[in-house]
Amino acid sequence: MITDTQAERWLREDLGHHDVTNRVPGETTGRLVATESGVTAGLEAARTVFDYLGVEVVGSVEPGASIERGDELLRVAGAAREILRGERAAVNLVGHASGVATRTRKAVDEARTESDDVRIAATRKTTPGLRGLEKRAVVAGGGDTHRLDCSHMVMVKDNHVAELGLEDAVSRFRERASFATQIEVEVESPRDAPRAVSAGADVVLLDNMSPAETREGVDLLADRGDVLTEASGGIGLEDVADYAATGVDAISMGSLTHSAPALDLSFRTGE
Repeated sequence: MITDTQAERWLREDLGHHDVTNRVPGETTGRLVATESGVTAGLEAARTVFDYLGVEVVGSVEPGASIERGDELLRVAGAAREILRGERAAVNLVGHASGVATRTRKAVDEARTESDDVRIAATRKTTPGLRGLEKRAVVAGGGDTHRLDCSHMVMVKDNHVAELGLEDAVSRFRERASFATQIEVEVESPRDAPRAVSAGADVVLLDNMSPAETREGVDLLADRGDVLTEASGGIGLEDVADYAATGVDAISMGSLTHSAPALDLSFRTGE
C-alpha cells in the first residue's frame, strides 16, 4: 500500500520549507487531464497525496483504462492552497506510472500477435523508492510483476555462477530457501539450459540470446516437465513478437520501467 509517509516525502521534496507559490485563498476544483492517448496507472498514489492534504477526490478512472487526449483521469475539490500543493506530485506520479502502463500494454499487444500465452514481465530495474508504483503500473498495462524483490524467488545469475559454479550455487540456495521458493537460473547459451534443469532449476532464464537461440533453448527443454523458460536481455518493443514466437513462457523487459516515457498530462483548476 502507498502510505502517508510516502506522500509526505513526495510533498516535502517538492514544496521545501517556505512555499509561497501555492498560498492561494479560497476553495476550488482540479482536474487531471490527458494530453495524449495511453493507459492509466498511478492514480492510487495521486489519491494518497490529495488525501494527505485533506483534498477530496470526487472521481477517477480505474487503473489500466485506455484514455484519449482530453479525457479526465482524476477530479478533486477542496482548498485551493492544498490542491495546488499536491498538483505537481500527482501529475508526476500518474504521468510516470501511466507511461510504464502504456509501454507495457504495447509490449503485450505485440506479443499477442504471436502467442496468447506468453507473459510480458518487469524486472528489478526500477527507480529506487518507486518500485511499488512501477510494478503496479506494469500490472495495469497487462504485464506480470516478476519477483517484487529478492525474497520472492532465488535467481542464480552470472556473478553467482562465477563465484560458486552453477551446480554448487543451485545446491547452496536450495538448502537455504523455503520449499515454496522457486529457483531460476540464468544461462547464456542454449546448451546450458538442460544443465541448469539438471542442477535443480524451476525456471531457466535464456539471457541475451537471439530469437533463434531462444527457440533452441526452449526446444532443448521440451521434455523437462513443468520447467518454465524466460527470455530476457535487451529486448525492445520491436523484438517482442519474434521472442513470443519462440514458445518461451515469459519475456522480461527492463525497459518497461527504466525507459518508459511519461504520459503527458495537464492539471487544471477552477473549471
